[in-house]
Amino acid sequence: MLPSLVGQLASACNGCISDDEYHKVKRCLINAAADGRMPRNNFDMNPIIQSLQTAYIVATEIRNDREALLAILLHTPVRYGFYDGKMIAEDFGESVATIINGLIKTNEVYQKSPVVESDNFKDLIMSFASDMRVILIMIADRVNIMRQIRDTANVTDREKVSNEAKYLYAPLAHKLGLYKLKTELEDLSVKYLYHDIYYAIKDKLNQTKAARDRYIAKFIAPVEQRLKQSGLKFHIKGRTKSIHSIWNKMKKQNVEFEGIYDLFAIRIILDSQPEDEKKDCWVAYSIVTDMYPPNPKRLRDWLSVPKSNGYESLHITVMGPEGKWVEVQIRTERMDEIAERGLAAHWRYKGIKSENEMDGWLTSIREALESNTNSNDELIDQFKVNLYKDDVFIFTPKGDLIRMPKGSTLLDFAFSIHSNIGSHCTGGKVNGKIVPIRHRLSNGDQVEVLTSPSQLPKQDWLAVAVTSKARSKIRQVLKENANKQANLAKEALQRKFKNRKIEADAGLLSKLIATMGFKDETLFYQAVGEGRLDANTVVDRYIEATNRQSESQTDEPQRSAGSFDLHHNANHQGKADGDILLIDKDLKGLDYKLAKCCNPIYGDDIFAYTTSGSGIKIHRTDCPNAKTLHERYGYRILKAKWNGETGKSQFDIILKVVGQDNIGIVTNMTGLINKETDTVLRSISITSNDGMFSGMMTISVRDKSNLDNLIKKLKAIRGVMQIERS
Repeated sequence: MLPSLVGQLASACNGCISDDEYHKVKRCLINAAADGRMPRNNFDMNPIIQSLQTAYIVATEIRNDREALLAILLHTPVRYGFYDGKMIAEDFGESVATIINGLIKTNEVYQKSPVVESDNFKDLIMSFASDMRVILIMIADRVNIMRQIRDTANVTDREKVSNEAKYLYAPLAHKLGLYKLKTELEDLSVKYLYHDIYYAIKDKLNQTKAARDRYIAKFIAPVEQRLKQSGLKFHIKGRTKSIHSIWNKMKKQNVEFEGIYDLFAIRIILDSQPEDEKKDCWVAYSIVTDMYPPNPKRLRDWLSVPKSNGYESLHITVMGPEGKWVEVQIRTERMDEIAERGLAAHWRYKGIKSENEMDGWLTSIREALESNTNSNDELIDQFKVNLYKDDVFIFTPKGDLIRMPKGSTLLDFAFSIHSNIGSHCTGGKVNGKIVPIRHRLSNGDQVEVLTSPSQLPKQDWLAVAVTSKARSKIRQVLKENANKQANLAKEALQRKFKNRKIEADAGLLSKLIATMGFKDETLFYQAVGEGRLDANTVVDRYIEATNRQSESQTDEPQRSAGSFDLHHNANHQGKADGDILLIDKDLKGLDYKLAKCCNPIYGDDIFAYTTSGSGIKIHRTDCPNAKTLHERYGYRILKAKWNGETGKSQFDIILKVVGQDNIGIVTNMTGLINKETDTVLRSISITSNDGMFSGMMTISVRDKSNLDNLIKKLKAIRGVMQIERS
């Protein structure tokens, strides 16, 4: 297999790699293979063979690029220390070293699994964005993996990889114009994820192939005659639509295979001089539509304004013989190669300028990454949105053409012009009519943005904007405004303390903020600034906390943790007081109990479970028994959520604690707990052995934020090594 693969690759490279470079790479690969340090992936694929296969796909189906091919072949040996970046730059050039660096980063992402996890997605995209060729290579590598895993025993990872191919890599290939590879990724994902559906459609296509071929020949014959009479040079081919595309149509139209009529498309490919391309395409369009009635709603003109990935073509749907709708695509040889090979072919025809056509897209990716407020899951969702969306073309009042993602609003358009214009946008005029900021733009709209100096971004703007640039800027401004408001509120509160001649202790104030249910000081001061929390009330609460702290001082002797045992007799029920729980569809007043297996408290994510004889029990969603209950008794599960405030309710929880048996550590822990507002130590039992202690503490707390704050402080005590909630 290896000699044959090397020969095929050498032939495909067609001399773009010099003999000297060829021998250097060959020696490096042989040495790396003999060393045995390069592990196989989850599908037991040999890394060197995998690199050769990926390089062959890049050379034959994307772009015969010297730097990209060398980077593919050398990145694995570099990763495992057979080459270093400096040697690569000296022997093969800086570009090769840059691409290899990007590929190594993506390989680090895949180190544990070939599946893109949420946590490392950001690093992966950053690697993609470093050099366009890294993206092309990663798509080719994913195509290679999908081709090789048909018979793998690792079905779980195959399904995960297939889902990624469908939802991330296929749309990424589509965005770059790699339609052939995009179609292959989609079809293979259907094959692995929906085996029976894939082969059912494939069998139907095979059964109807003869009839389909006869119909295509019948449709093409008169068209060919008329095109020849017009003097055009051309060839025509029929193309059956992909299995993935057919299945999508079946789902969308809710029909069986027999109900899909546009199973194929006719492609007319013209041999035209560059200056005659558009004219010849429209002549062919006129000939076809004279012979077969067109559906005007299905005209797609990507000649006048090409897609962002360089795709150019005319698409029309006409009524063919026997009353069947047929899609006809009209394009030139140059356009067809770009359609098949994507951006790489565009480079070949237009040089480096076409790479700049993707700068806007890569910029939108980088802008999405700049927003630190995005979670990784949100970033994935936003990135998928950017991949799937097509484009609309919007005119400014002066007639300039601006490309926007389909579904963009007036607010997105305002931010695309300038961040300052977007931030002060109050609405606009679309085709002369006043519209609000949430108005969705359509192809060909002429748009004027209206602004006001007093307008500022609002939280609900995030539900209006869809582009990453607009959403990122809105989040940034909202955060800046919130910080300004918090700083003003902090100054106002400090004046309140000063007026009442109180020197506020920063530590005690932080403790008070936490006990009042605020996760951080910024949120607390925002509440004060917005008037949701009265500054005088805060000062009164601070005075109360100061008095409690003075009263709780104790002269208890210091002692070891060994054999420490304390129990308070407290008649505390697990059920919360008051109507603070909503079950199912906002039902109140139901009798319920808090499950002993997980001891849920106010603020936990919870669900309700209807037992066979003990009424309703409330469990945490991360309860050890949650998975079993959902799988075996899903029909007994009800939604549940906390309602309003906890009031005077207290919840018992058990903490497991482990640490070093230092003198006074128990006193430090119990003293800290006793000083906490709305926190009661119910019991503590600790034993020690060989200088270490472990034990259990039962504590009553008001809510989860109260508990989280307590755990954080206990962990800060010297000698405490581990605290877990039971």
